[in-house]
Amino acid sequence: MQILAPIGLLIIAAATLIPICTGGFELLPVMRWVYAAGALVTLVARLFSPYRGTDLRMKRLVRMQAWSALFFVAAAVFLFVPGTAPRDWLALTMAGAVVQIIASVMIPSRMARIEKDNK
Repeated sequence: MQILAPIGLLIIAAATLIPICTGGFELLPVMRWVYAAGALVTLVARLFSPYRGTDLRMKRLVRMQAWSALFFVAAAVFLFVPGTAPRDWLALTMAGAVVQIIASVMIPSRMARIEKDNK
């Protein structure tokens, strides 16, 4: 399951780049489904790969990754709701990306700290 999360994040990134590369939202129907698929893959990967250790901070960091996946799913919902502006899904995408980046930076340092403390 750990390999699915980066694949889902790459799919989300590709879908986010579609309007930038095409110069508009002409491919919006394709982008919606690609983004939603990436968000779903990321969510499934995060929900089915929990941290099973005893370190509370590490559990919280892994849970942060699951929250970022939920941000991406909420952004995908905004892509399908009529009448929403592009800033809505983009804001949720950026919020999910920030949470994902923070967790991705902190998890390796926390794992190194746990290993250091166990020696």
